Amino acid sequence: MQDVSSGSKGSSVLTKLLYNSTWRGWLFQGLVLLGLLSFFIWIISNTVDNLQRLDKKTGFGFLDQKAGFEILTSPGTAFMNYAPGASTYMDVFWVGVVNTIFVAFIGIIAATLLGFLMGIMRLSKNKVLSSIATVYVEIFRNIPLLLQILFWYSLMIKSLPDGREQLAIFGDFGGLNNRGLFMPQPIFESGFGYVALAFLGGLMGCWLYAKTATAIQFRTGKRPPGLPVYLLLLIGIPLAVFFLLDQPMTWELPVFKNEGPILRRGFDAEAGMALKPELLALWIALSVYTAAFIGEIVRSGIMAVSHGQTEASQALGIRSGLIQRLVVIPQAMRVIVPPLTSQFLNLTKNSSLAVAIAYPDIVSVFAGTALNVVGQEIEMIFMMMMVYLILSLSTSLFMNWFNNRIKLVER
Repeated sequence: MQDVSSGSKGSSVLTKLLYNSTWRGWLFQGLVLLGLLSFFIWIISNTVDNLQRLDKKTGFGFLDQKAGFEILTSPGTAFMNYAPGASTYMDVFWVGVVNTIFVAFIGIIAATLLGFLMGIMRLSKNKVLSSIATVYVEIFRNIPLLLQILFWYSLMIKSLPDGREQLAIFGDFGGLNNRGLFMPQPIFESGFGYVALAFLGGLMGCWLYAKTATAIQFRTGKRPPGLPVYLLLLIGIPLAVFFLLDQPMTWELPVFKNEGPILRRGFDAEAGMALKPELLALWIALSVYTAAFIGEIVRSGIMAVSHGQTEASQALGIRSGLIQRLVVIPQAMRVIVPPLTSQFLNLTKNSSLAVAIAYPDIVSVFAGTALNVVGQEIEMIFMMMMVYLILSLSTSLFMNWFNNRIKLVER
């Protein structure tokens, strides 16, 4: 009798636990976690066995080896001072990272400006402007990005003058052909760091002055003039330091040779600065494609603001331009920013399509050329994944901070 009683008691406890939602939730989560852990252990064990069977090297020692291949001239090669045979695979990695960050950064800026313009134009009462914005959005957001990249690249290669000719869009200061956009290159000399510090100090001063002006406006109802102070801090003081230090920056102009043997004509590769057609095509494609989506986000954000806000502003006699800038758009930003963050992340990740036109981003130069030479796929793909993860998390953190700064504060 005692055994039957204890058995039924144990069964009763087990039944109570199974019907307890909290305990059951922990049980199911534990089983799922155990299953995932077992799966990853199996994957790692299987991978190690296969690598040993194929006698393949593992680890990150390859990063110290010399890289003997050329990389297209780009911001990354200039920043890392890349030289075939002298630079390592770690340098190749950083060349790809710098190029990815550069094209993503300038793409985000251009796409944001163009997208806001298109979004506002779509709501314009002017039928011409509204129609232009509508056609732009419907065309560029419905054509695959890869096709747009190939289109812009082919357009530059086929339509622009060849390397022995130029479009002198900058006069004697540079030009454009199918080998790139050639511009003057700044040469920073000793002492320029003080100019940069003066500019950074000016930025800090502008921030402090803006906070002080806001506090004064809150107390008195009048805001002190800002533009003269900002110009003095951002331009006046750095310029004064620049001339006091005897101009510690010069410009190296591009040199175009239109005489001599035909094969030697064109821009000198050693003079000035060049933005290659691969970079320009990728930048334009990413910008116009993402701007089409941002335009729709801006339009929907503005439409989400109550029309009563506009009517109240008009009743106060505020001009339509100021209504948009001071009343509508600040309130629309809390609707715009969250989906805008997703577009910034998409643009950064879409830059990996640069491999289609051989722009040396991290996918093309590190997970492409370098991987084919070294052959350590797991380590190199892992490093590339970490780069995109860090870029995405950094962008999200910044946009979340910005969203908290502009959110509507209710009393």
